[in-house]
Amino acid sequence: MGKILFVMTGASYWTLRDGTRHPTGYWAEEFTAPYAALTGAGHEIVVATPGGVVPHVDVMSLRPAMAGGEQVALEQEGVIRGAGELRRPVALATARLEDYDAVYYPGGHGPMEDLWQDADSGRLLTAALAAGTPLAVVCHAPVALLATRRDGVSPFAGYRVTAYTNDEEEAVGLASRARWLAEDELVAMGVEFSRGEVWKPYTVVDRNLYTGQNPASAGPLARQLLDGLS
Repeated sequence: MGKILFVMTGASYWTLRDGTRHPTGYWAEEFTAPYAALTGAGHEIVVATPGGVVPHVDVMSLRPAMAGGEQVALEQEGVIRGAGELRRPVALATARLEDYDAVYYPGGHGPMEDLWQDADSGRLLTAALAAGTPLAVVCHAPVALLATRRDGVSPFAGYRVTAYTNDEEEAVGLASRARWLAEDELVAMGVEFSRGEVWKPYTVVDRNLYTGQNPASAGPLARQLLDGLS
């Protein structure tokens, strides 16, 4: 079976336009659904974060109302508790693409704070794209693609991509408070952005790049990634 690198935010907050620190991290479902699917298929997971810090789960994502019910929230908490990889991440700067069969980026608002401008992540993404390594990125995590720009140009320009939409950010009341929005910046970078219904699963596959729109897309995205690995 394969070895898959989960590149995760190390941020515990997201700085808003007025300087307020909005508590965040990674979104639970975007870790737990792919983790369960990939480990269930026998794959090994390695977690990497900027600086090797232990990633923070966004506590909002574990509220029953956000997770899809109390039982679902409890199941997600159980997966997180059982995932020892979360407690021993490697430093992203030391991660070598050639050691992995695929790369996956879960979202949450955390990547809006760190991964969007992380040079180590940008180099890894650029290398994965060029090597044809399966690369899956969901929700807010596609903002990490912004770090691949050199002189304003990204190798991801022209790729079909989805991500957390402006409409979804507005629906949670944070669009007007954000310094910038994921959809806007990705469009400005030159990707071919597409979207599905708000909050409904929606994924896009373009060559070795797999992207998902929102938390509900994480499970379907993982299944597509598994198909790509088979």
